[in-house]
Amino acid sequence: MDIVRVLLADDHAIVRSGIRRTIEQIEGMEVVGEAENGPQVQEILQQDTIDLLLIDVTMPEFDPIETISKIRLLYPSLKILVVSAYDDDFYVKGLLSAGVNGYHMKDQPLNDLRVAIERVMAGERWISSSLINKLYEDPQISRTIPLLTARQRSLLRYLLQGMDNKSIADTLGLSIKTVENHLTRLYRQIDVQSRLEAVNFTMCHPQILGTPGSQVLQSEDADKAKIQHSITILVVDDNARYRKQLLRMIAKANPRATIYEAESIHETIQIAQHVNLQLVLVDVVLGDEDGIACVRRIKSIHPQCRVILISAYPDREFHRQGIESGAVAFLDKQNLDLPTLKQVIDDVTGKFAPVEN
Repeated sequence: MDIVRVLLADDHAIVRSGIRRTIEQIEGMEVVGEAENGPQVQEILQQDTIDLLLIDVTMPEFDPIETISKIRLLYPSLKILVVSAYDDDFYVKGLLSAGVNGYHMKDQPLNDLRVAIERVMAGERWISSSLINKLYEDPQISRTIPLLTARQRSLLRYLLQGMDNKSIADTLGLSIKTVENHLTRLYRQIDVQSRLEAVNFTMCHPQILGTPGSQVLQSEDADKAKIQHSITILVVDDNARYRKQLLRMIAKANPRATIYEAESIHETIQIAQHVNLQLVLVDVVLGDEDGIACVRRIKSIHPQCRVILISAYPDREFHRQGIESGAVAFLDKQNLDLPTLKQVIDDVTGKFAPVEN
């Protein structure tokens, strides 16, 4: 039997010692590393093969949700069990959305921790019983998702990227005070009190970032939606100007589309894990990232989704690798006009449209 290699991360040595003793009583498990801050966690994960990460997310030099999301992206097969004294529901849901496999409260008996570890390693999700009622009674779960303006969706995306108010102001060409006022109105609309709550709410409800095609267009163009099927589309491109152009063309091709946008693999996976995507357009080059790798991740989550690679620099080898990764087509951006998009969308809506009796 293969040994399960465990990394134990907590800034309190006495807590690590107690958890280590519990792990050592489980057959086939071995603690191969300990960390007491964020950088140490990253270093050990890079240097060693780890199967299970047990982590307290309130360690020094550690941004919980952002770092866990990156760890999940880099190590998709790694099991992550949070062991924490912090039970704020926004915080817990944010981490669950970021990709942890379980959330265990420190005030529970160590024997329960053993059960949690075994369940997580068996592929199940674990949540301490003391959290379950709180999570399911939270009105945020059943709350109607509000329809935001384009500016508000942009603000949420900037918050997810970790940008501060000054960076947002510089990006939008606004004053910091104006950004603060926009954020205040945004928080009020989604019924949260802080930046962290806004980020957690968005990670739990990424559908809030979707843009209805009819909202992109003028009302007279949106009338065409009455004769078209709805479709959920994601555009993945690191060029904001091109994304905006493509969103408008998609909306013209099908005003009933709900359109999402992402500029990185991390953003893409966050959306794909929570939204039933039917069509995804992915640029081959995403900054320093590989769009073909992005296609593989999308297909692993939504095998039936149609993914199309796009590029301003068509290359035969890119085309070959893209098709092998699961893309159904490879299109030159110069040829990606409205008629082509309409044909692509009509093909997909024909595939997913319900059959009438």
